[in-house]
Amino acid sequence: MTKFLFPLPMVGLLLGLAACSSKEDRADAYGNFEAVETTVSAEATGALLRLTVEEGQALRAGQQVGQIDTVQLDLNRTQLRANQRAVRSRAPDVATQLAAYEGQLGVQQQQQRTVRREQARTRNLIAAGAAPTKQLDDLVAQAADIERQMALIRRQRAAQATTLNTERSGNRADVAPLTAQVRQLTDQIRKSAVVNPLAGTVTVKYAEPGEVVSYGTPIYQIAALDHITLRAYVGGDQLTSVRVGQPVNVYVDARQGQLRKYVGTVNWIASRSEFTPRVIQTKDERVNLVYAMKISVKNDGSLKIGMPGEVRFNTSAPVAVK
Repeated sequence: MTKFLFPLPMVGLLLGLAACSSKEDRADAYGNFEAVETTVSAEATGALLRLTVEEGQALRAGQQVGQIDTVQLDLNRTQLRANQRAVRSRAPDVATQLAAYEGQLGVQQQQQRTVRREQARTRNLIAAGAAPTKQLDDLVAQAADIERQMALIRRQRAAQATTLNTERSGNRADVAPLTAQVRQLTDQIRKSAVVNPLAGTVTVKYAEPGEVVSYGTPIYQIAALDHITLRAYVGGDQLTSVRVGQPVNVYVDARQGQLRKYVGTVNWIASRSEFTPRVIQTKDERVNLVYAMKISVKNDGSLKIGMPGEVRFNTSAPVAVK
């Protein structure tokens, strides 16, 4: 589950701005830093055997950081695989059982070839007056009997093949749900490994090793903080001074009342105005409707979620910078 973190009230920002010496030194926009946080949740149910994340820790995408117990899942899968083998063992061996019919056909075909040779020889003998016609008639009748036997064997073979194929199809139908269950358990076992989905920094840790978690239980939150977003607000009369893609100067509080400067880029400006949030200051305090904008800032590690910041569109404006 991914959520967009809205900053905390800007008490620190308002206190810092009170030290400004004049309206001319005030920034063009004010806001708070935010980031997209991703909640990494359990995709299986069981005891959390291992979890190697701590708040503030940097993680790689695809890094395995935890493991949920899979003993029962593995035992169930083993039993299902045994059931699969048992059901498959009952499947008929079609080729083996039809081989007997092939053997019978082979015998009949051999007899057929022998009878045909005898027929040819007898015809020659009859033509020479050395054999009676009845001998050829007997061979013709024998050949016809062989043809009938072969036709019967083929019908029996076809009927048996139909029966065996039906049994085999039924066996496959019995195996199919077991195969699906094995795949389901294999997927659950795979998802029992807690794998970090994206590169970033752990912002919140919800679970500890030894706890029993269920599907959907939050384990930790992570955010990509190498670039962080300042959500600031400007009045309508300032829209002509800023555009998407424009570089701006961003300042945050530093030591001894000074400001630390960062360079940011405006990557979004709201197309609709909204009433000024109570915790937000604008350049003109009389402004009631403001436009939100997002400024992407490269983070050196000092910028934190919820930290107040201010923006200057005019880079030549005087400011005490650390």
